[in-house]
Amino acid sequence: MLSHISASLSHTSSLTATTAFSLRPSLTSRFRFHPINYRKLRFSSAASMDRTSTPASVDSISEDLKNQRLEKDNHVVDGVRNAANSDNITPNRVNLKLEELKWDHSFVRELPGDPRTDSIPREVLHSCYTRVSPSAEVDNPQLVAWSDSVAELLDLDAREFERPDFPQIFSGASPLSGGMSYAQCYGGHQFGMWAGQLGDGRAITLGELVNSSGHRWELQLKGAGKTPYSRFADGLAVLRSSIREFLCSEAMHFLGIPTTRALCLVTTGKYVTRDMFYEYASLPHLENLSKSESLSFSTGEGDDSVVDLTSNKYAAWAVEVAERTASLIAKWQGVGFTHGVLNTDNMSALGLTIDYGPFGFLDAFDPSYTPNTTDLPGRRYGTKFMDDYQAIMTKKLGLSKYNKQLISDLLKNMAVDKVDYTNFFRLLSNVKADLTIQDDELLVTLKAVLLDIGKERKDAWTSWVKSYIQELSASGISDEERKKSMDSVNPRYILRNYLCQSAIDAAEQGDFEEVRRVLKVMSRPYDEQPGMEKYARLPPAWAYRPGVCMLSCSS
Repeated sequence: MLSHISASLSHTSSLTATTAFSLRPSLTSRFRFHPINYRKLRFSSAASMDRTSTPASVDSISEDLKNQRLEKDNHVVDGVRNAANSDNITPNRVNLKLEELKWDHSFVRELPGDPRTDSIPREVLHSCYTRVSPSAEVDNPQLVAWSDSVAELLDLDAREFERPDFPQIFSGASPLSGGMSYAQCYGGHQFGMWAGQLGDGRAITLGELVNSSGHRWELQLKGAGKTPYSRFADGLAVLRSSIREFLCSEAMHFLGIPTTRALCLVTTGKYVTRDMFYEYASLPHLENLSKSESLSFSTGEGDDSVVDLTSNKYAAWAVEVAERTASLIAKWQGVGFTHGVLNTDNMSALGLTIDYGPFGFLDAFDPSYTPNTTDLPGRRYGTKFMDDYQAIMTKKLGLSKYNKQLISDLLKNMAVDKVDYTNFFRLLSNVKADLTIQDDELLVTLKAVLLDIGKERKDAWTSWVKSYIQELSASGISDEERKKSMDSVNPRYILRNYLCQSAIDAAEQGDFEEVRRVLKVMSRPYDEQPGMEKYARLPPAWAYRPGVCMLSCSS
């Protein structure tokens, strides 16, 4: 009923507060504009343990970005993770206790900091960070879930999760030995408008770790309390949104999509009040944008201060960031993922998926889908991702070359009949390149996803499948080889919103086992996993209620 929905939209509730421990490569930067003179900035090598560092040129920074890998992983081929091998134990793995982790705080060492160390919300000038400590109230914290895979990245012994003081440390109540906590200062655009100073409002970096492979990671505690950048918020995170972010960051990793990672999720034992939905008074649109072949900005220091990014050394870095971002978004679309809040403070210069808020995976295909209640007008961002997107769609269909008409017709059919995006592409690999199949048999393979369609729509799908089979036959690729290739890029399991909600509902009653089961299933998204078929089912009717299929940034 409409009145019931209206009441739900204004509903507030008391929710368990949590802290989530996440990490990202230390070269990671959101699209930030620090209020300092850029000529003073210095960057140190991401793989160096050297305590001394020298200034790096923009050219070398760009080259570092190109060469950097998020992890040493022998199970990634053409950007797709071989999930079947992801549980293999690494030979000669280093297993360290928390007190033995290797810290090297280059960000604090190299960049100017705030002379104040209080958490009072304020404007912070001429600084890249403020030294603050976690301040969330904690009462009997509990470990909800953890990632053995991330522990291995850090050389952390998995037995450390069993320590009695582990929840106390990773709730922020006890200091992490060797850490140096701070909140970063930055600015950016939100919803198409310059938002001024933003900064880490509920995230506190604990420092930088360098593992035995020489890879540097920034470790961050999310939901740890107020910082100078919290503005009017409390700096806390609730169980609902924390479970979503924890599960999705790990699910994206195992899908083969660049992302920040999550080590663990801990409840603080305290409760906070949140409104699941909120709206802005106005929603600005981006429109009437003119296309330009050049990219430039003004330094504001006189008539000759315009810097042309297309003709100097800064261009290489800017182009690399743009290309990484475009490639990332193409990968999102390949698995039907929608971020929900592509503001500059929710993006990474390394092309990583960060800040999982009102995200969602497509169920029924809808090209206008958005999971964010504050994005209903449909703001859209740049589209310089077509090359990667076309390559991904070509692989998803098992084609030898891109066929624009075939793919366009497919997406139109899927939109008309609200076909489940994930299950359709997974079943498509079972179609045989057999030109002798009779028309009335062509849709048998896809019967499970082509639901409740009449004769007219059956004819449309039959016509498309015939064209598809003709394209497959011309490729010369065997059915077996094509199926293996398609199943490696079309997941069997994705983190559907209703799966998240089921885990959240159980966790809010004190049962964390479903969170852990979902994490385990999502760590092998391309495998069939007998006995886990229920995690690939279509959403039930209750999954379309507000708060499950649609969320706000605070959810």
